Amino acid sequence: MTSLTSSTPPDLSGRSLSARRAFANRTATILIGLCVLIAAFPLVLVVWEVLSRGSSAMSLGFLIDEIPRNYRTEGPGMGPAIVGTLVITGMAALIAIPIGVLGAVYLNEYGKNKPLAKFIRTMADVMTGVPSIVMGLFIYVAYVVVIGEKIGFAGALALACLMLPIVIRSAEEMLRLVPDELRQASAGLGARKWRTTMTVVLPTASSGITSGALLAIARAAGETAPIIVTVGLTYIFKPDLFVGENTTLAAQIYRNATQPFAAAQERAWGAALTLIAIVFLFTIVSRIISARFAIDKR
Repeated sequence: MTSLTSSTPPDLSGRSLSARRAFANRTATILIGLCVLIAAFPLVLVVWEVLSRGSSAMSLGFLIDEIPRNYRTEGPGMGPAIVGTLVITGMAALIAIPIGVLGAVYLNEYGKNKPLAKFIRTMADVMTGVPSIVMGLFIYVAYVVVIGEKIGFAGALALACLMLPIVIRSAEEMLRLVPDELRQASAGLGARKWRTTMTVVLPTASSGITSGALLAIARAAGETAPIIVTVGLTYIFKPDLFVGENTTLAAQIYRNATQPFAAAQERAWGAALTLIAIVFLFTIVSRIISARFAIDKR
């Protein structure tokens, strides 16, 4: 009897398919890395340019001293502009954040797909894409012209208009991520809808809402056009936002950068570095708060 032996050929097609998948994976990873580098390259150039040119102007006096009235005068400082940036942006945040969060609560918890809710979402999306100068001109016509003078509060209103759609959309997205089981459990215990929203939904989404609000503040702090249109272009800070012109870092960057004098140029770069540091600080604070809320939830 002749015994027949059969041998199974190696699975060359399977190995070839695995090799192609590995090659495609490596290629995609390399391309993604290149895209990240290309996107980060302009940012690195901007940061390096501001650091290299603005670091020479940085000192304690630059942060606290008065702004020179003469563009040719060398030395500090930007104290009034720093305080003005914090005060005007803080007032804008006090206006925009509560209204934005309450609007997001209505859209996600009550409005849903009602016509009014759809209209508000559409208008929020439209406002997100509106240039900042348009917001400044709107506040100028609707408020500054009516009262007859440029004041700090008008600038806060313009910045609040820019912050509002960001806060609404980011807060609504965070509220959507809250599981419905939490709402149902609270309702099952007899809590009314408003109480469930205040004690369950908002605390659960608080980390994301806080991050979105602080990012909106960081964006508003760097706006120049609406500040110049509504607040004016001066070198002093007035604690009363309802009296007279005021100043911010963004306005001082424009005011000094447009001058041909070396001293003014140095102050402009120093103010730009200070503004970037403030925005960076807001970003770090938002990350810390988000992480803190995440730990508390665990």
